[in-house]
Amino acid sequence: MLRHVWLLPLVVVLLAPALVQAQDRPLTHDAYDRWEDIDASTLSDDGAWAAYTTTPPKGDGTLHLTRANGEQTYTMARGEDAEFAEAAQAVVFRIAPPYDSTRRAKLDDVPPPEQPKGAFGLLDLTSGDTTRVPRVQSYKLPDEQDRWVAYHHEPPRSDSASEDDDADGAPLTIRHLASGETWRYEQVTDYAFSENGELLAYTAQDSTGGRIHAVQLSGEAPEATPLHTGAPAYPQMTLEDEGTQVAFLAGPDSTDVPHHDNTLYHWAVGDDDPRAVVQSGAAALPNDWLISEQAALSFSADGTRLFFGTAPEPPAPVEQDSLLEDEQVEVDIWHWQDPYLQPMQKERAEAKTQQTYRAVYFADTDRTLQLATEAVPAVTVADEGNGDVALGVTNRPYRQELSWDWPPAYDAHLIDLQTGERQRVLRDLQAVPQLSPTGDYLAWWDRERRAWRGLNTDTRAQMTLSQSIPHPVFDHRHDVPYPPGPYGLAGWTANDDEVLFYDKHDVWAVDPDQPNQARAVTDEAGRTNGLRLRHVSLHDDRTPAAWGNWPNPVNPPTVVPDTLLLSAFNLATKADGFYQDRIGGDEPPTELIMMDRSFSTPEKADDTDRLLYTRESVQEFPDLWTADRSFRNPQKLSDVNPQQDEYRWATVELVEWTSVNGEQLEGLLYKPEDFDPDKEYPMMTYFYEQYSDDLHEHYAPEAHRSIINFTFYASRGYLVFVPDIHYEEGYPGESAMQSVMPGVTMLADRDYVDADRIGVQGHSWGGYQIAHMVTKTDLFAAAEAGAPVSNMVSAYGGIRWGSGMSRMFQYEETQSRIGGSLWDMPMRYINNSPIFQADRIDTPLMMMHNDQDSAVPWEQGIELFVALRRLNKPAWLINYTGEVHWPTDLAEMRDWTTRMQQFFDHYLKGAPAPVWLKEGVPATEQGRTLGLEPVTDESDR
Repeated sequence: MLRHVWLLPLVVVLLAPALVQAQDRPLTHDAYDRWEDIDASTLSDDGAWAAYTTTPPKGDGTLHLTRANGEQTYTMARGEDAEFAEAAQAVVFRIAPPYDSTRRAKLDDVPPPEQPKGAFGLLDLTSGDTTRVPRVQSYKLPDEQDRWVAYHHEPPRSDSASEDDDADGAPLTIRHLASGETWRYEQVTDYAFSENGELLAYTAQDSTGGRIHAVQLSGEAPEATPLHTGAPAYPQMTLEDEGTQVAFLAGPDSTDVPHHDNTLYHWAVGDDDPRAVVQSGAAALPNDWLISEQAALSFSADGTRLFFGTAPEPPAPVEQDSLLEDEQVEVDIWHWQDPYLQPMQKERAEAKTQQTYRAVYFADTDRTLQLATEAVPAVTVADEGNGDVALGVTNRPYRQELSWDWPPAYDAHLIDLQTGERQRVLRDLQAVPQLSPTGDYLAWWDRERRAWRGLNTDTRAQMTLSQSIPHPVFDHRHDVPYPPGPYGLAGWTANDDEVLFYDKHDVWAVDPDQPNQARAVTDEAGRTNGLRLRHVSLHDDRTPAAWGNWPNPVNPPTVVPDTLLLSAFNLATKADGFYQDRIGGDEPPTELIMMDRSFSTPEKADDTDRLLYTRESVQEFPDLWTADRSFRNPQKLSDVNPQQDEYRWATVELVEWTSVNGEQLEGLLYKPEDFDPDKEYPMMTYFYEQYSDDLHEHYAPEAHRSIINFTFYASRGYLVFVPDIHYEEGYPGESAMQSVMPGVTMLADRDYVDADRIGVQGHSWGGYQIAHMVTKTDLFAAAEAGAPVSNMVSAYGGIRWGSGMSRMFQYEETQSRIGGSLWDMPMRYINNSPIFQADRIDTPLMMMHNDQDSAVPWEQGIELFVALRRLNKPAWLINYTGEVHWPTDLAEMRDWTTRMQQFFDHYLKGAPAPVWLKEGVPATEQGRTLGLEPVTDESDR
């Protein structure tokens, strides 16, 4: 008996440390595979259900369906792309093929058509019953009145008994969600619903040609109507939102040139046959232009206008079959007056050959108008395509200056859709103007005046919209040479009555006809309370296709409702949350929720005030939460990574110090969760520009493409310091020194920091700053500078190969912050270039710079490496062959993360050096070993 009395406590004593140890273990690289992300979250229209997927770094994801009250949950293995079908109380989704099976098939060189395929899934939310349809490549659900779903099957297998050797399409099934009845259509190549779900159109193709059908769905059974047959191809189609019209192109089935001789057809419900409304070469089109299949078709919001794309007839394909390869000449001619450099032309060559120019067909008057031209290629029409005014934008006169000037400059033209008259109204504008929702005004940011300007599109009168806002509306954080940008334009009220702007803290409303009477919508509560208040858009019913694309696609202007949900950020404490206000109200904004957390932008259910959002902190994973618009009684919906409790984690605090030039700066200090102020810790330093506002951001363990993971390093016993940097134009390297080093030395003086074991790491711009910094200080025991610019003189004349652009603008106007050309300010380029002080570097320096880097020329890393090698300084250059600015494959990201840890553990913790670090890996050994193993006596020999 006594034996049992003593044994039981002994067992408890032995197990307890093991349990504590299991719950307090440091993160390792193997832990990455255990962490999942939340993707594609959405709410049902009534707010009763939420759907989201969780995905690991590699492997199969899971679809989760949960009631907003948390009382009921379904999970679907490999489910993705879920949508709620409200009318049927159902969820439709895709089922991805198994990861392992797909991987095995690729390893076995199975042809893509025979590899595992996805499926279609349907879940009845009332019964929990699931329907699964194998081998489905896509599905579509109408935006409204979702009584129907259509899913497109994979083409038949090659060994299928029902195979049609001439089939080009695949079966399409339409399913009535309430009854479960299905209808099947063969050889379908494309399909689409109208927004209201009362009409579906599809194209089909076989050896005899193509055909297009409309299927009316307003009754209990589909009614298919053949619209057109016999054309070789139907490359584009669109349906009007109300399900009463279809438009499509018919033309040749050829890919020899990008644009073909197509005809635009229009059909309305009740018509016997579609009408050919515009043909290629029509008189309304310039110079016998073609109707191009490269542009999507779209109706205006009211359905009376049909937008399409045109293009000049392309040249015939070049015939070179009569020449041998060694008889052909391939040469690039760089001309000093080219608008774009040759590399930029090449990067844009495919887009240039496929470029189209917007035109419109007016169905009610049977009239066609060419809107965009080669001189003014980007056009957007007011009021979702319904307006009588359009804005045309072009950068053609300023393309050459794009190599050294920034931001890009534009001219703006107004186009009258009734007369076709067009007028240039703005020149050399370093901003893209915005057309107000109904088209009454243009608004744009004037960088030289640091003000918002406006133009009345009827009278052409210009005004300074922000003239009576009593605080700066330009961004106080702007610290690059080109003139500052604005805090932002929040949107417009109904009928273009007012436009809303931001200052540093608040929201202001301005009547464009009375710009001297700006009023503070938020009653300057943001300024009073040290907050940044910004409008949160919860409704986005705009149709970008109806507006058209700008030179770069952007969202159409926002119409702001009277009741505003405002994001709120405390600039001092970094607390985050939401307020509520009314544009037309007299009361100050009301606080809804403020926490020491970071919140995502909420998604609102279409038919209720139910919101879906995430919140996070350094220790709280960004799980999904739901609440009403008051944020009372929030409900947590997900618990994605409970295994976090098994690991030692990180804490974070805000730290402050004074820079060399007397500025007050902020930064973040991450500590191990079990931090002991009586112990000494090694410290990692990471920086880019400014991070302090991210105090409450969560960093799940992951294999990152370029930088250290703060949580991972803190878990393994490091402090991690992330300082902000303030820049002085012309002295980017010295600015980093003056900002970062006082913060580092301040911490190094603290008893818990081991001043002899401080490392530094950064990538790209951060990599440059580190390369410069180690020429000025020996404080760091080890440094990693990823993709660094080491020689601003040679880099200034380089190319950003991802875009084909010259790098000059980056030094003269943007991030590199030199502020002038190489010939105006040669010493700034030299003094900011680490290569000229490489002999002063004594810090062991590792670099990762890949041979296909499209942002920073690979030669920049090589220049610094060979200089250090020549100087007999410890240096390593890691090149992931064929990769760009950073590794993109998961295996290589994990390899890089591992090498960084080995490098810093060796120099800051005294860990044994791996083979690659001590001896390198000879080219003859590549493919045989990665050199990650520790050095042994045998490898020494």
